[in-house]
Amino acid sequence: MSAPRIKSPQLLMAESGADREGHGLKRTMGLFQLICFGVGAIVGTGIFVGLSDSVAQTGPAVVVSFILAAITCVFTAFSFAELGGAIPVSGSSYSFAYAGLGEGTAFLVGWCLLLEYGVSVSAVAVGWSQYVNELLHSLTGVQLPAALSAGPSDGEIVNLPAVIVIALASVLLIRGVRESAWATAAMAVLKLVVLVAFCAIGFSAFQHGNLTPFSPAGLGGIGAGTTAAFFSYIGFDAITTAGEEAKDPRRNIPIAILVCIGLVTLLYCAVALAAIGAVGAVGGDAVAGRPAALSYVVNVVTGSTVGAGVVAFGAVVAIASVVLAVMYGQTRILMSMSRDGLVPRVFEKISPKTSTPVAGTLIVAVVFAVPAAFAPLDAVVNLTTIGTLATMAAVNVAVIALRRRQPGLARTFRVPLYPVVPLLGIGFCLYLMYETGWTTWIQFVCFLAAGFLVYVLYGRRNSRLAAAADAPGAVPGAGVTSDAAERAPQAV
Repeated sequence: MSAPRIKSPQLLMAESGADREGHGLKRTMGLFQLICFGVGAIVGTGIFVGLSDSVAQTGPAVVVSFILAAITCVFTAFSFAELGGAIPVSGSSYSFAYAGLGEGTAFLVGWCLLLEYGVSVSAVAVGWSQYVNELLHSLTGVQLPAALSAGPSDGEIVNLPAVIVIALASVLLIRGVRESAWATAAMAVLKLVVLVAFCAIGFSAFQHGNLTPFSPAGLGGIGAGTTAAFFSYIGFDAITTAGEEAKDPRRNIPIAILVCIGLVTLLYCAVALAAIGAVGAVGGDAVAGRPAALSYVVNVVTGSTVGAGVVAFGAVVAIASVVLAVMYGQTRILMSMSRDGLVPRVFEKISPKTSTPVAGTLIVAVVFAVPAAFAPLDAVVNLTTIGTLATMAAVNVAVIALRRRQPGLARTFRVPLYPVVPLLGIGFCLYLMYETGWTTWIQFVCFLAAGFLVYVLYGRRNSRLAAAADAPGAVPGAGVTSDAAERAPQAV
């Protein structure tokens, strides 16, 4: 068998202009905006909508599930921080896998990212629709017609609000990254304020008795709840997709990743404790089984719909920011894959007027809007989770591979306690993948097989790295021609 096609970090950075403005993109995102971008990508339906599902599986022990899911993310976040600082390009996990594990694995990682971002955006948009109705009811006493706020899987026609939020996000993304970044920052700050206010209301009615029994389903329930809670953290890796549009990315990307994980974990645990402590976990008028659970808790505690309306408004803003941030990440990953020839070239075209991938953004918006409007998404949430965990495991492996292959690569952040931390990251990812169940594993294997087929029929044949390797003067197995290697920026 031939050696895997590996693209060196130096070539990745040389092609993208990672240490300067290149490839038509502009560096406009500072550290504060990156942190807000990360919070915007993470905090959304997982806490505003999905909390009730996690509580239904674990009871008050959902706090433990959030912590275990966060530990999994923290181990991998260290690896993302190291690679994000060393290879600050737009491809995120895909580019890291290309540099560490080879083209075929990188394509499958990108394939999983398409699933992760696609399903999460569509699912988030559906959750946005639920809170839009809650907000309208709080303000006016009326709601959207059921036929226009739910899809055929719920016996209705179309989820129109879900389509609208995706369309609005695409318009903002097309206008420019500066506008998108500031909009995401404003929405992130607003939803943090709303969630802190919710915690204050919930803890004002806190009763210790509502926390017992703490773990009614035992360790099995906590394990299942951890897998469900993990979906609430999906999105922190989107920070690394801003590698070519961030100011001082080698410093700011690692800091933003670690700050986001810590902040979001504290917030999730506080919100869960406040909600359960105020009304209880399961049974009767408790948290479990309520899609707009936070609004319900505020209603019960305050005896008024005003507070619930404020929470609903915060949820509408929060979920919209997730749609915006995750769509941004998806367009940048596709841009990187297109730059390498593994997907059609339309995704790498940058508008000289807006410095954004306009055509790619419109295509992504249409593809995401269709399932949000019509398709049931519950059946593929676990598939999305296992795909995301697989990409995170691949990033941990890539850290180890690059430490061995390129020990002299400039790294502004290094994974602590190497190699223990990345190995623990791999172990935690594999454990949560196991907890998804055999049905999800069958779906995942079929999904990977489909991705491998696409790679063989299109990606491998159109790979620009392969074309460069066949050119005169190429270095066998390196994926970099001798000329390109001389031009590539060296680690300092």
